[in-house]
Amino acid sequence: MWSSAREGEISHFDQLPLSVLTTATLDRIRRAVPGVPVDERRFRPNILVRTPPGTPAFVEDEWIGREATVGDTLRIAFLRSSERCVMTNQAQGDLPHSPLILRTITRVHDNRLDALARIVIPGTAGVGDRLVLDGTRAAAIAS
Repeated sequence: MWSSAREGEISHFDQLPLSVLTTATLDRIRRAVPGVPVDERRFRPNILVRTPPGTPAFVEDEWIGREATVGDTLRIAFLRSSERCVMTNQAQGDLPHSPLILRTITRVHDNRLDALARIVIPGTAGVGDRLVLDGTRAAAIAS
């Protein structure tokens, strides 16, 4: 299970409490920079949604202004996408520095990636739980 918490020992600017990213979007960035490791850790999403094959990249944009239930009780509201900064290029653990990451996000999606959300009703969610947008089918949470 995951829960939100402040990252007091890491200095960075977080725009809203939750960042939600899909595997469809990650796959699009990966295709644009073959040979460069594009890993979700570069983007620090709180929720990574495993999307079914055929899901369009940047589907998160369609969620802005909507709400979703994650697991049985967590309710979130999608407010906007985030503009990405140079931190996505930085070396992180086993991920090497790569300026191509931010350039690619800028080129293919106007420097925006993910959906930022706030918590409407607190709850818990775990790996494999469903994210259900109001009026749509569910997608599994990867992590």
